[in-house]
Amino acid sequence: MKTKVIVCEPGKKVRLDRIPTDAEGSSTSKEEGTALTEMIRPRLRDLQERFYAEGRRGLVVVFQAMDTGGKDGAVRNLFTGVDPAGVDVTGFKSPTGAELAHDYLWRLHQKVPSRGKIGVWNRSHYEDILAVRVRRLVPEEVWKRRFGHVNDFERMLTDEGFVVVKYFLHISHDTQKRRLEERLADPSKHWKFDPSDLEDRELWTEYQHAYEDVFEKCSTSWAPWRIVPADRKWARNLALMQDMVEILEGLDPRPPASKFDLSKITIR
Repeated sequence: MKTKVIVCEPGKKVRLDRIPTDAEGSSTSKEEGTALTEMIRPRLRDLQERFYAEGRRGLVVVFQAMDTGGKDGAVRNLFTGVDPAGVDVTGFKSPTGAELAHDYLWRLHQKVPSRGKIGVWNRSHYEDILAVRVRRLVPEEVWKRRFGHVNDFERMLTDEGFVVVKYFLHISHDTQKRRLEERLADPSKHWKFDPSDLEDRELWTEYQHAYEDVFEKCSTSWAPWRIVPADRKWARNLALMQDMVEILEGLDPRPPASKFDLSKITIR
């Protein structure tokens, strides 16, 4: 199965309603796709270990999605089996009082990974463009100027040796409805349900348009947005695994040479 990740061209208008959410046209079955994901996993583990050992660059991986988009599951599946010492996962929820007392990028900058590590952001600085816009929490002139802010922030990170990878998990309106109903029907998933999810569902169209503007204005040559069809979890997982391996292979991480003359060492 070919990777279904769609890389947004800088400055190009995106229409989410024209992008499939279910990886249509694939001849791969769920069983085959899941097996292929597990076949690739050791390669990701090896690349992550080399990246950690190299210690020259950092990797920021951003996950955004509509509610029930599958961010938690995608992160869990993608990084299962890698060295946990080399991965930091941060979930950005509504800002606290202390965070609101600073600029909106302050809390993000504190979670930029150290060199050699992968920092995974479940939601991100883009909530300060998306949610505040749709819910009218700040004036239009405030969220509009943030497009430039986040582009400059990400450019600074890349200039300093950090790679920024941004994924949008693309689901359909019907898939969201089904997943919300599953949460209500399963007592073990009740903790995931929040009435505010229904409020955001009523704003589906507004969120879609807000995301489209983000992809147009904040998909850059140094940090492009990547759209992942995510209705089918197994296809989403495979696409992400393939894409992350391809990105790390492109970085070609190389651990440093030993500082010692290993030929003279004898283990007794």
